[in-house]
Amino acid sequence: MSQLVLTEVKSPADLLKFIKFPMELYKGNPYYVPPLIKEEQNIWDPKENPALAYSEAKKFLAFKGEKIVGRIAVLINHKEEEEVGIQKVRFGWLDFIDDAEVSKALIEVAMDFAKEHKITKIEGPMGFTNLDKAGMLTMGFEKLATMIGLYNFAYYPQHLEKLGLVKEKEWVEYEMNFPEILPEKVEKFSSLISQKYKLKVINFKNKKEIVPLIVPMFKLLDQTYNTLSTYTPITDEQITTYKEKYFPFIDKEYVICVEDENHMLVSFAVTMPSYSRALQKAKGKLLPFGWWHFLQAGKKNDRANFYLIGIHPEYQRRGVTAIIFKEIFVRFNKMGIKFAETNPELEENKSVQHLWQDYNPVNHKRRRTYSRDVDQT
Repeated sequence: MSQLVLTEVKSPADLLKFIKFPMELYKGNPYYVPPLIKEEQNIWDPKENPALAYSEAKKFLAFKGEKIVGRIAVLINHKEEEEVGIQKVRFGWLDFIDDAEVSKALIEVAMDFAKEHKITKIEGPMGFTNLDKAGMLTMGFEKLATMIGLYNFAYYPQHLEKLGLVKEKEWVEYEMNFPEILPEKVEKFSSLISQKYKLKVINFKNKKEIVPLIVPMFKLLDQTYNTLSTYTPITDEQITTYKEKYFPFIDKEYVICVEDENHMLVSFAVTMPSYSRALQKAKGKLLPFGWWHFLQAGKKNDRANFYLIGIHPEYQRRGVTAIIFKEIFVRFNKMGIKFAETNPELEENKSVQHLWQDYNPVNHKRRRTYSRDVDQT
């Protein structure tokens, strides 16, 4: 039996191996959705990822002989330390074969990194910031992954728990069947709230008209979630990065913005047709034919994903979401969308989960980050 060896990823060739390992690990799995290779490369490019300017990070591959059997990234977000006062080593990009020796060695990398920096806690899987993918799947292994959700085998959490890691944060995800007829109470309430607070839905003539609202959307996102634990404000550099990363996939029909009588943005929702099947067919590449699968998914799809939703604190308990959901219903109905899936929401965030109550949501996925204290002796 080959000896287990861990090597740090430093060269572009090794980075490509690091990125492609899960694609090989999940080959043939009908639920795994591979990322675009170029986007994964950009995460580790300081010119493309502003979080690298205030973070330390290392990546490792685990080998048995010539065969890659695992990977992990370990990082410290210094902005989180300075602005929120939280000191921890984040670990992510964690994938491994069903072998206890491998998972133990990978977690020990995170523990050693923490000791090296005199940090007493590790937590993951998570990325650099709140907007990155996070949370290990603990329920929903036989559900298709989304473009922004991590996927993993059922043995992953079992391995971490055996290594002494415990639940830190939990996220829930919901799936909804959109009705053919809008519930009467949503229809009435939407009209009532619109009139009472003098609100209206912005009708975009083209995609370019959305651009001036991108920054206000992210600022509103900050206001919506800044009361949640460990939330760190979104930087201007991050806004630029996520705009460049996701704007090409956005269709104006899937973006709903609500403004007041002074044309101030008070609420918004960004949804997208599901690109999961398109990503599976693209196999990590837009060229030569991956772009075609994305184009087709945007034109003909019966499934949509919620990505971002923001509500100004002053309007969070005033029923504004009824306006958004009426508009979503009208548009989804027109486009043939029958199923919708929420993005991961912190289990404690009941106010956001409350938004879906009129659509008989089914909690079909759960995910969590795991943590462990690190002994500095």
